[in-house]
Amino acid sequence: MIEAIQAWAARYADDRRYTPVGQIFHWTMAALILFQLGWGWWMSRIPAGGDKLEAFRVHAELGLLMLVLAVLRALWRLIVPGPINDADRLGWQTAAAYVTHILFYVCFFGLPLSGWAMWSAVEGEPLKIAGIVPFPYMPFDTLAPAIQWWILDWGEGIHALLILLLVAMIPIHVGAALKHHFWDRHDVLRGMLPDLEGDAEKAPPHRPKPPRPRKVKAGG
Repeated sequence: MIEAIQAWAARYADDRRYTPVGQIFHWTMAALILFQLGWGWWMSRIPAGGDKLEAFRVHAELGLLMLVLAVLRALWRLIVPGPINDADRLGWQTAAAYVTHILFYVCFFGLPLSGWAMWSAVEGEPLKIAGIVPFPYMPFDTLAPAIQWWILDWGEGIHALLILLLVAMIPIHVGAALKHHFWDRHDVLRGMLPDLEGDAEKAPPHRPKPPRPRKVKAGG
């Protein structure tokens, strides 16, 4: 099974592209992160009450979805490594990209895990992944209340720190991708986009309409 997946992915790697599965993971996570950042900012401005609790619930359930996607994405990368592209031959820039990649994964796992810990410490509503699949609490119910509050406090601190790290890295990541694409003319961004050029090559060639016959004037 794994060999078949790797053989399928090899044709994309040969073209220095990520597979469609890798692209879906990337853009889905990107959309969820941007939504969660915006939702979290809006959520912090809601007065205490039922609406705020509902906003926290949505935030937590999407965070659990991100955790599941992060695990699946990490497993996928173990089976199908990313392609070798222009960004892998740039010395310190390549090293910086690898560090940024690792830090993104720290956020992908750290943010939902710290959120899960906070929710488990206060034992709010039952947890569900994306509001659908039930998800258990962390086993904090047998701990002393003082320890639960300590976990809640540390979870909030870690969560806030990782949010600041994520907010700092996103413009760096986007700016680097745009620089590679428009300034350096590298293939980094191209590898994470659908193969529209290949689709265009597979499409039937365009055939222009034949010119209309010229009218011959009488007596001409």
